[in-house]
Amino acid sequence: MTPLTTNQDLDPQRLREAFGVFPTGVVAVAAQVDGELVGLAASSFTSVSLDPALVSFSIANTSKTWPALRTSARLGLTVLADHHHDVCRQLAGPVETRFDGLAVSTSEDGAVTLDDGLVRYDCSIHDEVVAGDHTIVLLQLHAVEHADTSLPLVFHRSGFGRLAG
Repeated sequence: MTPLTTNQDLDPQRLREAFGVFPTGVVAVAAQVDGELVGLAASSFTSVSLDPALVSFSIANTSKTWPALRTSARLGLTVLADHHHDVCRQLAGPVETRFDGLAVSTSEDGAVTLDDGLVRYDCSIHDEVVAGDHTIVLLQLHAVEHADTSLPLVFHRSGFGRLAG
């Protein structure tokens, strides 16, 4: 491998390919807003802190869904399992069909989680940090349920896959 040079072209396609080398987990982020289920899939989920209990994900500043989601008192995060390929694509598809046929639970405060997720979190927004063309959303955890022992859905090289188990 040749040494890095500071004048390399950092075009978006080259960066996307480089960023895609590192696999990430995928979560559904959802809430009930004005009586409607609102949600999206995020492939930038990570744990942040144990005390206080914080997690994060990043969302494109051009998202049409995030402005509605962020108005909810609580958000539900569901860690998707390796069998959730189609669910993930559905949550990234047309707004009016994102929850068709999905079994979900809604908390008193409006957090929506998928019933068959690996882990389900009840969260509220702790902070938002604008970072270039995305916003990093820090979430404070209020409850967690870890029921499923399946493997997680993984986003890697612009596609969905699974870990070798």
